[in-house]
Amino acid sequence: MRPGPPPPPRRRFRPLGPTPRYRTIPRWGLVDPIAPTAAPADPVERRTASSSVVRAALLAASGIFALAAAVHILRYLLMLLNRTVLLPPVIALGALLIGVLVSLAAIVAVIFVATSMTSWLVTRRAAAFGHHGQNDPRPAWALWAGCMVPVVNLVWAPVFVIELAHAEQVQVSQRGPILRWWIAWIFSTGVCAWAIWTSSATTAQGAADNTVTMIISYLAGLVVLFLLWRVFDGFVRKPVDRPQHRWVMVAADTRDGAAVHPPETDTASDPRAVPVVESSADAPSAVESRDREPAT
Repeated sequence: MRPGPPPPPRRRFRPLGPTPRYRTIPRWGLVDPIAPTAAPADPVERRTASSSVVRAALLAASGIFALAAAVHILRYLLMLLNRTVLLPPVIALGALLIGVLVSLAAIVAVIFVATSMTSWLVTRRAAAFGHHGQNDPRPAWALWAGCMVPVVNLVWAPVFVIELAHAEQVQVSQRGPILRWWIAWIFSTGVCAWAIWTSSATTAQGAADNTVTMIISYLAGLVVLFLLWRVFDGFVRKPVDRPQHRWVMVAADTRDGAAVHPPETDTASDPRAVPVVESSADAPSAVESRDREPAT
């Protein structure tokens, strides 16, 4: 029987040449292309400008409150001096006029701080909830009313700040500063209300007692401004779109005398970061098994 046709000839490939060698590690597969992001627009700029305005308002109010406390201390000393020496009318009238002026300046400073802080709070809450793809559950008018209406703001303003802390997941670090600021604010408001109530005293002892109450009120207000600065700074130091916690690598196993140290780079920004293992000179190599001879 005649066999079939012969098999087709094999396809011959051209020689590939020598194996390629590189003096350095090729890096064409290690580059992460990063698409250019658009520059942040109005929300971040408004937030930055509002933060600077709030800082200026807090500093100005603190200076005015310290000046008002010093003026009332001087006024109280003049009252003590007036018990034995008759003061000239110019000095007595000047001390009274300066006390009234600094009190009016303190009222203006309080309104300025409340307005700037409320504006910053509304913007910050919108950015925080917007980062999670949500809208602020409270309308802007409710935030303004809860922060600007006297007595009402003693309850609602701290509640709004606590909600912001939960939205930014910083409630653990901000719980203490917010609570201290809230307590100091309630105490300062009570002292201020008592000072206003006793400001109509006509006797010398009543005026002196009211002056002491005013001094305590301004000093308490100064403490409230300082604690409010601490609360505000706790939010501003952490941007809205950046997590509060920083994750680092820790040693999974430290047997055989090996110490594992986390890298200095941030693992969140560099996913290729790996731990560095340092072994002491006396410890056996990590690739060798204990109680066995090394492979030859």
